[in-house]
Amino acid sequence: MILDGRQPSSIAAAATALRTGHLLGLPTETVYGLAADAASDAAVARIFQAKGRPSDHPLIVHVAGPEGIAHFAASVPPFADALVRAFWPGPLTLILPRRPDVAAAAAGGQDSVGLRCPAHPVAQAVLQACASDDPALAGRPVHGVAAPSANRFGRVSPTTAQHVRGEFGDDLLVLDGGACEVGIESTIIDCTRGVPVLLRPGAITRAQIADACGLVPLSKEELPSHTPRASGTLEAHYAPSAKVRLMDAKALQTGLDLLGADAAHLAVYARTALRSPSPRVLQRTMPRDAAAAAQELFAALRDFDDAGVKLIWIETPPGTPDWEGVRDRLQRAAAA
Repeated sequence: MILDGRQPSSIAAAATALRTGHLLGLPTETVYGLAADAASDAAVARIFQAKGRPSDHPLIVHVAGPEGIAHFAASVPPFADALVRAFWPGPLTLILPRRPDVAAAAAGGQDSVGLRCPAHPVAQAVLQACASDDPALAGRPVHGVAAPSANRFGRVSPTTAQHVRGEFGDDLLVLDGGACEVGIESTIIDCTRGVPVLLRPGAITRAQIADACGLVPLSKEELPSHTPRASGTLEAHYAPSAKVRLMDAKALQTGLDLLGADAAHLAVYARTALRSPSPRVLQRTMPRDAAAAAQELFAALRDFDDAGVKLIWIETPPGTPDWEGVRDRLQRAAAA
């Protein structure tokens, strides 16, 4: 069931669902999440079961604000505090040492926990209602919700409420907060090893991280020992049903010319204008702006699947820092 996230009654229904151990389709500025009480092992288990996700793959815990950190994290290094002040609420997840008495299931059994404060107004309203002492809301207060992307494990993340319903059906309560503004998942920074380590790129870039905390983030390959597991870091992930292949513009045009007029069941997603001899090739123009491309990326992949194509050829994104998040998602989709 989809409810209008702008309505106070919808926020109350969503908060009650989470406070009583149920799952919720929750809009954020990045993607829609499949949310549950992060402190309830039983509720978190329902996320893993619904997604078909292994229980040792940690989930990101969403909190209403910086004050929620102390409930889950044992300590916060100064550079992490600087990142909180610079980017929260927003699309940044911090991996911090976990308090041993909370969120073990959500953390996948690790001694660290990923925390994020979403900027989406509907997510904020739900999180604040969950944590309140309002007697009109059933259940006990919830101080943070685990919310991985609301899709089957390894598949394309949802960026609309309708995408979530397509994944889980009408039995799941989903708040409609409109299309996600960012469109790809949050940047993840590991803060457990004395320096910031980039585990997953996103809308917030390496340069912005360095400017905010005074430390250039390392890549996880530069400091591989004891790297905590984190959401969305598997080699193969974010994959549509169709096979994805990345190519430069010249290779794309050569491929189209070789297939000729008989080409079918193929979609092409490129920034460069290409000529196809076959009218049955589905072509879509990728935005030249990295942020715009990120915003529509997952929706475009879902549209191609809905059209029934078997192959998706995508022009490799530029190698510039602003495109790192899009490149990461497409490389993982092509590896699936």
